[in-house]
Amino acid sequence: MDFIPSLPTLLAFSAASLLLAATPGPDMTLSISRALAQGKKAALFVVLGTSLGIVVHTFLVAFGVSALITASPLAFTVLKTGGAAYLLWLAIQAIRFGSSLSVKKVDMAKGTPIANVSTGFWVNLLNPKVIIFFMTFLPQFVTAGDPAVTQKLLFLGFFFIVIGMPVNTLVVLAADSLSTWLQKNRGVMRGLDYVFASVFSLFAVKIFLTHSR
Repeated sequence: MDFIPSLPTLLAFSAASLLLAATPGPDMTLSISRALAQGKKAALFVVLGTSLGIVVHTFLVAFGVSALITASPLAFTVLKTGGAAYLLWLAIQAIRFGSSLSVKKVDMAKGTPIANVSTGFWVNLLNPKVIIFFMTFLPQFVTAGDPAVTQKLLFLGFFFIVIGMPVNTLVVLAADSLSTWLQKNRGVMRGLDYVFASVFSLFAVKIFLTHSR
């Protein structure tokens, strides 16, 4: 199986991926806020959506499409503007329909599995930093002259998902375990809504200021 990297490469990639998966970002912030607002089931659908976004990024990197996007100033500007706008929209939603509302009200507003998967997917897909990350991170573990380089990039991208999903799941379960206590402390819940909205806004600004090179 030529598409599987050597064991030392795989171990190095696993360690780096585990560290990166545990690093907070827009997707982790979203899954935590959704766990507090709607429960672990909704948050796990968000995790599924972000993983599907990584699948798309993996194919983009493997087949070189993302290189064209970052090489085109116009395409990159459109991408990062869309990503920043979407995160700002999520910040507004966190304030309008945040954790301070009852779970029933939140479920009626934005609680369907498809909605949660879609939200996670677009947060990940519209983040140009993810494209840049995959373009710079994955190629470090392959050799340019390798005839199976495309297959190895695809393998590494999916392996990154395999490593990242358990980490995100543990984060969701931890947040969900605190939800009962937080539901009894509405002031804390409302404060978290503003924290998450601020984090989403911060990431939106950082994404918008991201340079393609």
